[in-house]
Amino acid sequence: MSALWHGFADMGAVERDGAFVVARGEGAYIWDEAGTRYLDATAGLWFTNVGHGRAEIADAVAAQLRTIAHYSNFGDFAEPTTQLLAEKLATIAPVPDSKIFFTSGGSDSVDTAAKLARRYWHEMGRPDKTIVVGRQRAYHGMHVAGTALAGIPVNREGYGELMADARTVEWDDAKSLLALIEEIGAERIAAFFCEPIIGAGGIYLPPDGYLAEVRRICRDNDILFVVDEVVTGFGRIGGSWFASSRFDLEPDLMTTAKGLTSGYVPMGAVFIAPRIAEPFFSGGVWWRHGYTYGGHAGAAAAALANLEIVEREGLLNEAKRLESTLHNKLAPLAEHPRVAEVRSGLGAVAAIQLADPSEGLPLVKTLRAHGVSGRAAGQGAMQISPSFVMTDDQVVELVAGFTAALG
Repeated sequence: MSALWHGFADMGAVERDGAFVVARGEGAYIWDEAGTRYLDATAGLWFTNVGHGRAEIADAVAAQLRTIAHYSNFGDFAEPTTQLLAEKLATIAPVPDSKIFFTSGGSDSVDTAAKLARRYWHEMGRPDKTIVVGRQRAYHGMHVAGTALAGIPVNREGYGELMADARTVEWDDAKSLLALIEEIGAERIAAFFCEPIIGAGGIYLPPDGYLAEVRRICRDNDILFVVDEVVTGFGRIGGSWFASSRFDLEPDLMTTAKGLTSGYVPMGAVFIAPRIAEPFFSGGVWWRHGYTYGGHAGAAAAALANLEIVEREGLLNEAKRLESTLHNKLAPLAEHPRVAEVRSGLGAVAAIQLADPSEGLPLVKTLRAHGVSGRAAGQGAMQISPSFVMTDDQVVELVAGFTAALG
């Protein structure tokens, strides 16, 4: 019996069958306690962009902790490494002169954006704009606002009403957003939240033109456009730092986490466009919001080292290479009788959609027997989101593992 309560788990089953304990990692591989090696198909949970075992990130964190581990960013307090990271992020932001608000992770970032969107309209003299809108299948973390916003009903079961001012529209039809605006009025809607690629909800790529269309609808109706790049940010979109840059989305707010530190230390950040920040930076306004560990100095050191690796090793381009390799090598699996479809071709991410969603969790264990650590996302969608250091040969190894596991 273990004292550890796992997230997203049937703990009775975990207690019965035991945990899969990951003891170490290097590059695109992980090892269990017995020393068995597995190809990591998911980069942890979408986050280990630069691969496992990067000593220079550990060294950067250790050096920072020896100087000062952290100090609150509240009020006028700041720490040099955190300031340096904010300036670095501002230089790669999809909207020039963005401000950076640090959080402890992706769920924090989403809740921060939801609160900031509402508070922005309050400061603009439009306090009735409180409704936030998400999409079916979308995932926006597991805090109250993110759970209410998301389009995954099972994640809301058993909690009652989490947030009254949250609505959901179809994930792939911009006209459904227009229909909601016509129904309740743009004067009541604060923001629309959009994942460029739906992640945990099943890995669904945006229909052609969809992102540009919802962006236009938001602009036309004075609704803040919030792009959730917790998954796609920091290179996973392939070839660019962010999907917002690749598709010229110019978000009002952009939520990030995961790839910011490649998961070496927990950290998130919200990118805030200048026009949204302006009422709060003009003086006299207190935004009473923040996190004890937001902008943690050790995490900031990890992030700076991580971003340096991405730039030095050209990993944005490597993610673009993986976009093509995954698309080409996974395509034959679509012909397998247990596979409904393969979704790929945008970023270092893909999904093998099982014809029978109930086979997802058993297949995860079967994959391990064939040397691959995987995960089921959404309704029977086998998640593939490797580290950017995964080679083309390792992709072939990954596909061979899936092929063997499918039988």
